[in-house]
Amino acid sequence: MHDDRTLVEARLRRVLDERIRPAVYPESVPLEVAVWHAPGEPVPVAEGLAADVEPVTVGSRWGAPWGTSWFRVTGTVPEAWAGRTVEAVLDLGFDENMPGFQCEGLVYRPDGTPVKGLNPRNQWVRIGAPVQGGEEVRLHVEAASNPVVMDYRPFTPTPLGDLETAGSDPQYTLTRMDLAVLDETVWHLVTDLEVLGELMAELPVDAPRRWEILRAVERALDAVDLQDVGGTAEQARSRLTDVLAAPAVPSAHRISAVGHAHIDSAWLWPLRETVRKVARTAANMTALLDDEPDFVFAMSQAQQWAWVKEHRPEVWARVKKAVAEGRFVPAGGMWVESDTNMPGSEAMARQFVHGKRFFLDEFGVENDEAWLPDTFGFAAGLPQIIKAAGSRYLLTQKISWSRTNRFPHHTFRWEGIDGTRIFTHFPPVDTYNCSMRGAEIAHAVRNFKDKGAARHSLAPTGWGDGGGGTTREMVAKAARLRDLEGSATVTWETPSAFFAKAEAENPEPPVWVGELYLELHRATLTSQAGTKQGNRRSEHLLREAELWAATAAVRTGFPYPYADLDRIWKTVLLHQFHDILPGSSIAWVHREARATYARVADELGGIIDAAQRALAGEGSVPLLFNAAPHTRSGVPAGGARPAEVSGRTTRTERPDGGHVLDNGLLRVGVDARGLVDSALDLAAGRETIAPGRTGNLLQLHQDLPNMWDAWDVDEFYRNTVTDLTDADEVTPGDDGVTVRIVRTFGASRVTQVLSLPPGEKRLVVDTEVDWHETEKFLKLAFPLDLHTDRYASETQFGHFFRPTHTNTSWEAAKFEACNHRFVHLQEPDWGVAVVNDGTYGHDVTRAVRGDGGTTTTVRVSLLRAPRFPDPETDQGVHRFRHALVPGASIGDAVREGWRVNLPERRLHGAGEVAPLVTVDRDSVVVTAVKLADDGSGDVVVRFHEAHGARAHATLTAGFPVAGVEVTDLLERPLADTAPPAVDDGRITVRLRPFELTTLRLKRA
Repeated sequence: MHDDRTLVEARLRRVLDERIRPAVYPESVPLEVAVWHAPGEPVPVAEGLAADVEPVTVGSRWGAPWGTSWFRVTGTVPEAWAGRTVEAVLDLGFDENMPGFQCEGLVYRPDGTPVKGLNPRNQWVRIGAPVQGGEEVRLHVEAASNPVVMDYRPFTPTPLGDLETAGSDPQYTLTRMDLAVLDETVWHLVTDLEVLGELMAELPVDAPRRWEILRAVERALDAVDLQDVGGTAEQARSRLTDVLAAPAVPSAHRISAVGHAHIDSAWLWPLRETVRKVARTAANMTALLDDEPDFVFAMSQAQQWAWVKEHRPEVWARVKKAVAEGRFVPAGGMWVESDTNMPGSEAMARQFVHGKRFFLDEFGVENDEAWLPDTFGFAAGLPQIIKAAGSRYLLTQKISWSRTNRFPHHTFRWEGIDGTRIFTHFPPVDTYNCSMRGAEIAHAVRNFKDKGAARHSLAPTGWGDGGGGTTREMVAKAARLRDLEGSATVTWETPSAFFAKAEAENPEPPVWVGELYLELHRATLTSQAGTKQGNRRSEHLLREAELWAATAAVRTGFPYPYADLDRIWKTVLLHQFHDILPGSSIAWVHREARATYARVADELGGIIDAAQRALAGEGSVPLLFNAAPHTRSGVPAGGARPAEVSGRTTRTERPDGGHVLDNGLLRVGVDARGLVDSALDLAAGRETIAPGRTGNLLQLHQDLPNMWDAWDVDEFYRNTVTDLTDADEVTPGDDGVTVRIVRTFGASRVTQVLSLPPGEKRLVVDTEVDWHETEKFLKLAFPLDLHTDRYASETQFGHFFRPTHTNTSWEAAKFEACNHRFVHLQEPDWGVAVVNDGTYGHDVTRAVRGDGGTTTTVRVSLLRAPRFPDPETDQGVHRFRHALVPGASIGDAVREGWRVNLPERRLHGAGEVAPLVTVDRDSVVVTAVKLADDGSGDVVVRFHEAHGARAHATLTAGFPVAGVEVTDLLERPLADTAPPAVDDGRITVRLRPFELTTLRLKRA
């Protein structure tokens, strides 16, 4: 037989595009359209429905950026259409290639009942099936004219990312507003041909199945009368019956399809628009569930569910009904799909506490899985947090985006820093927006790395990012792929059903130890410094507020602010979403975030002040309140008393115009350029700065990544660097014992103050940058005279090690990495820590000098200046605090990291305030002291071993204790864990390295 394959395939493409798809709606009549443009922010539904509208015609321009227009469409079903299926086809000016990224709408009936959402891949509204002739149609569309921020030329700077700069030009053209007859037979023929054509294209050319499909498609096309598609569609479908009925082979890969709409809680749209995106998507999905009995939809992010409940009660009622039926599934058990690299220990725990509690309170549902398809890498401390929250599984897709190395597994156990292992799945379909195309299904099969050991994978199915969800076309394709020869089988299932099957068939999968590092999007550790500092500050203020409010409640009857703390925690957790905290959202999002963090700081400051005043009482004794988990200035952790001051610092001038700072523990030399050329640990007789090098060195790089401007820094940025060594001023500080340095470069200015606190072995570097650069990367370098092949970075509830060398491509790819409060480098008998109060990105490199010694350079990342999606990223004034700690053990690094993030608070009172709880070992770090969330008055204490060693410690309660329970993060007793004994308020605990424990102390 002659090879006519390409001829038939080309014929299929053209006939589908030009004849069959246009015949899906064979008849239509125009609707009458009128519109009201809301003058400002979105209005309540009732107001939009009642607004006075003006006539408008198809072809009209509408929609200022970020505006809302209420369209009213009316019409009458022609009598001749009686008994047929009729839909309204409403095209607001959609581009089918941009679902979720442009205009959208939510359709209402006149009584305010939501019908469904409109988006570029979902433009229809069912009127009737069958419909009555003469039926009156009246619908209202709340249309959002969200501008296209990322167009076909992505990463182009645009003012559209902020309401304040976007202008008022109409963004869209009203394209179609019709009543139309839906020919369901033709619609099904389209789906048949798409499924078979897509499958055929993925099969080997020499496979018999491919040719069977080709001939069946040819016969079907022969049966189609191109001038009467509707009249011949059924006959064409009949010629495809046999190839669609052929069952999959027994060894076929099995895909669990989960209806899904990964909705970014903010990204190229502000938070307020996400509220509406979620409502549109939820309305669409509940409508689809009504139509498709096999379909299952999962939605993560408790915050988004809460938005629906608060803002769209009519949609919420439908969601609750679908949840009760087990088909609209809460997923993930987190408040938002957060970043996991940068949130601190308690914040990461509270993501699960607030997320799981919402689903438990609203639906009685508890999630077994963490659901984070799009998060930019995963910190090594996360597995034990997932387990401590009562969950067992993790799903993500994002690691498939890594640019250098291919991850070796799709199903595996992920081991964290404490040894906890979590069953983890990466969907081999390599997208969280699967649309059931044949190419996606075939890719999942070919790509699946666990063949032979397993045959199940998951496919999150539906339009996401900006929402929309699963379409009826996707459901129809999945139905045909349920059991189809040549394809993986597809079944709609809940995430929990998938994980149960996957774990049962592969109970001992491979193990991956340590962080799941994404070899991409590394600049998210630095972009939008103000957002990152707001997060860090908020986390520590929340610690203080809970600690002092709990202490005051127990000691003085102070009213514990349960509701306020709950609300503030949720606000902070929301802003840890994986496009807000990483700095990859539009200007509007970060402008609002900075204002929100300022309000949070004011409110938490008020709680802290009120609680401390209640504890201090009236008096004139000068008190230092120590919220850190270690004794400071003689003040115990969690207590207050007069500070003990020892030692003094001197500053002397050097003949070369430099300065020497000395406090008896550390002697620091500062040259005439304001660079640190010596940091001598006097007790050890050890120099910190590498010979011939200088610390406190600001370095400026060109920074234009190949794509993903706010997200990425590409390794070639290191090829060019400017050392900022010229100083405008190097002078004594106002107090006479510090050194002040001023530098200018480009359009920017840096002011630094170097100080050596009395009695403390640390050099504090306070840096203020008035930043006005574009596409630049600013780093602060400390070249250390230290030889080590690894260094420690703090992460949630501990730290982990990264290599300082680049032996392998995996190590070389980690050229920019995340730390929390410290990095620590150590030779066997001496180490150095670099601590910070609000930066996360850093790099560590090593070089061998001519003298044979090793220089290991730590550089902290301060600022970037990408122009997309926020053209003014980080422009303005920023303040940073870092400290160099010579001679530091890992315990010193932990302590100094807390110290720099929890500045002292001083006020006068009646006398000493004893801590509510104390721990007798510095290696056991208390991360939270609070009252139980249930209002019982019980005291909850969370702590972990922080040095990476075993610990035997005694926790002592400063109040009568009637009993103690070991709990999960949600403060529920652990059934399989015996409570420790209590002896006069003393509780003995034994911890493994980095082990996390939560105790609930019942007050007597």
